[in-house]
Amino acid sequence: MWGCPVKNAIEDIINESIRTKQDLLKTELENIEKAVRKIIDCIGNGGKLIIFGNGGSAADSQHIAAEFVGRFKLERKALPALALTTNTSTLTALSNDYGYDACFKRQVESLGNKGDVALAISTSGNARNVIEAVKTAKEKSISTIALTGKDGGRLKGLCEMSIVVKSQDTARIQEAHILIGHIIAGIVELSLGQ
Repeated sequence: MWGCPVKNAIEDIINESIRTKQDLLKTELENIEKAVRKIIDCIGNGGKLIIFGNGGSAADSQHIAAEFVGRFKLERKALPALALTTNTSTLTALSNDYGYDACFKRQVESLGNKGDVALAISTSGNARNVIEAVKTAKEKSISTIALTGKDGGRLKGLCEMSIVVKSQDTARIQEAHILIGHIIAGIVELSLGQ
């Protein structure tokens, strides 16, 4: 029943994931480096990393924040990061009272400070609530980094810097996003985690 077609499908998916990451290495290495340096400077100067996105990107936001506040590989001091996707009371109140497009914007307005970095995650680059939060971050002189896919969408031109996973497949984009999150967490930890 589970003969060659399933095995072939598994191989195809793994190979596609590998190709996506190889393409990322060819096209986005400098952008990832710039993002890492920006986050190191931010945290080194007393700022924090603010992360947000929808669906799988919400999960990635929480995952990345946990790597900073807990640990990635080293026992070290906690690093300041927060995901705007975790407080269901805030998310539902803001969505109910102001509309879903404001659920991250209002949190950036409340919690963000000049010198922080906002990491906006959207596989399409077109999530309206993520875009609205980036606009608010820019108004508050918060640095903005887009982590997107496909052609980068509207976020690519809106953020100070963008890392674009040039794939049309959401699953492959998300796999690359968490790789990038791990890269950022690991290098920031090595730089600042004493």
